[in-house]
Amino acid sequence: MRIAVLISGSGSNLQAIIDAVASKDLKHVEIVAVIADRNCYGLERALDAELPTWFVERSETLSSEIDEICENEKVDLIVLAGFLSILNEEFCTKWDKKIINLHPSLLPKYGGMGMYGAKVHKAVLANNEKESGATVHYVSSGVDEGEIILQESFEIPAEADLDWLQQKISEVEKPLLLKAIRKLADKSI
Repeated sequence: MRIAVLISGSGSNLQAIIDAVASKDLKHVEIVAVIADRNCYGLERALDAELPTWFVERSETLSSEIDEICENEKVDLIVLAGFLSILNEEFCTKWDKKIINLHPSLLPKYGGMGMYGAKVHKAVLANNEKESGATVHYVSSGVDEGEIILQESFEIPAEADLDWLQQKISEVEKPLLLKAIRKLADKSI
């Protein structure tokens, strides 16, 4: 399975995918494109791994530029790993069931426009939730509304703070993303 990984930040989830491909933990998976919508550390990780890398400006043409790259690289699956730009409806329809996203909550709770990173965790804590977790879902034109592929949950202790929750989500989301990619790659064989 040929995958494109879209990033906007540090690329820690990208690094987990790179490592899993290198160790053969993700068999039948090849990273054929890393695409960033901003100058970020994730680009350095991609370049260090000698992966084909693109920088696409946030603009009206972002989705069409990403589409062209994915078409040219014969991508089978697009993985949003901390990618913060919104892909347009035309793109989402064309790549239906071929784009997945990792979200730091138990969707459908705490999803949608503006719900990313610490904003999600602050909302979870403010609402005194007893559990949280991460979700991998298909991307649709509705933000965080696509069909859920996998979720991993955990209990939130009463004394938990923002740092604790961010750390716990980080521990849960990487293996969950790899499990989802593995599941989809195995189906494609």
